[in-house]
Amino acid sequence: MTAMLTREASVASFGDLRLRPETIQALTSMDITTPTPIQSRALRPLLDGRDLIGQARTGSGKTLAFGIPAIELADPRAREIQVLVLVPTRELAVQVGGVLDDLGRRRNLSTVLIFGGRAAGPQIAALRRGAPIVVGTPGRIVDLLNQGVMDISRLRMVVLDEADEMLDQGFAPDVERILKRAPRQRQTVLFSATVPGWVDETSRTYLDNPIHVSVDPRPEDSAPIDHVAYDIPDGDKLTALRDLLDHRGDGSIIVFGRTKHGVKKLARKLEEDGYPVGALQGNLSQNARDRVMEDFRSGKVQILLATNVAARGLDITSIDQVINVDLPESPELLTHRVGRTGRMGRKGQAITLLGPEDGPKWRQLERGLGRQITRATWRGAIAAMSDSPTPVAPRTSRPAAAIRREELPARRTPQPAAVLRREEPQVRPATSTRHDIVCSACGQRAEVPFQPDPSRPVYCAACFSPRRRPRR
Repeated sequence: MTAMLTREASVASFGDLRLRPETIQALTSMDITTPTPIQSRALRPLLDGRDLIGQARTGSGKTLAFGIPAIELADPRAREIQVLVLVPTRELAVQVGGVLDDLGRRRNLSTVLIFGGRAAGPQIAALRRGAPIVVGTPGRIVDLLNQGVMDISRLRMVVLDEADEMLDQGFAPDVERILKRAPRQRQTVLFSATVPGWVDETSRTYLDNPIHVSVDPRPEDSAPIDHVAYDIPDGDKLTALRDLLDHRGDGSIIVFGRTKHGVKKLARKLEEDGYPVGALQGNLSQNARDRVMEDFRSGKVQILLATNVAARGLDITSIDQVINVDLPESPELLTHRVGRTGRMGRKGQAITLLGPEDGPKWRQLERGLGRQITRATWRGAIAAMSDSPTPVAPRTSRPAAAIRREELPARRTPQPAAVLRREEPQVRPATSTRHDIVCSACGQRAEVPFQPDPSRPVYCAACFSPRRRPRR
């Protein structure tokens, strides 16, 4: 039986929870003063030792929702593993481990990370030195358990973070092997953005009378994500994508493809056209993946191309737009893709490009979502700005269906992004910042919409055009 948590059980501040002074100090140093909705409703039952199922999307603050109880529970004097957090990806392991390290530093609690793609030797050595808290991916943890170098017989808490994504990646058998080796007398916590059948079955099998906490973002809690699907009559998604990228704002963009080969091929074409892109796909080494992510987080690369698997576990709050060039395999994957934008109260926009062959698959995805996504015929990026309820450029306030074709701005011929960024803004978002420069070629003063790098030459629009790389 699953108990539902009432709103009366939620807390308004961390001071209501009688946390250790070290935990309060850690939260203060992290500039965290007020619980998010999921924290407000999950913290008290977790601190009381209850099993819990939390349904909340990435970016809702769920890491602290289970991280605070984990830090409160763990004993820094003990060498055995007391808290185990299972996550679907290496990136998420690093992010969760960083949060737990920040929370536990004042109590001398350190977190050991266990995941594949790196040598196992240093991870085994860290376990032998003592590891009260472990964060890791199921596959590597099962390997170490089978080798006898990892012991979870004294585990006090298990957390399954993003359980639906672990299911999508085929980790369900490994998760069950781990849970079977853990002590029966333990606290089990499960967080998931969606609750597919496996998650529900796992909760009945491995959780003891869990509390169920569901936090649905409301307009007052978070900014909406505007999602529009565009029919591309001629099926030329590449031209439509270039048009969108030519008219982008200053924020970061993730472009989703379906296969590793497709993402590599698309990245190569866009790089040849001068777009600042990075690509994440499953064949990358961990070091190469880390370099791509560092470039994307720092803003050196504004556009990230990724497959579903490669993008899982990304926790970046500043993604302004998601573009689906290829359709995902399931409604859950579509939800995860779109959920990469619009995090932590920021406005987000998602665009899905539909070729003539995508119609049946799109209708199937909409049925799985239980709702229809706004749909329009592609008329160019400028018209797309008018279609979006939350525009990236000035627009009319009427919905797309009410706009007559003759009222829309004329479509411009797609150009490489490097050229458009140096032109005078015709359709530029009103929030774009302009920077004064002196052209390295002609010496004339000009303005550009990006922060110039003092170590590199910069050109006005007239001087840059002859230097740009021709499109192939």
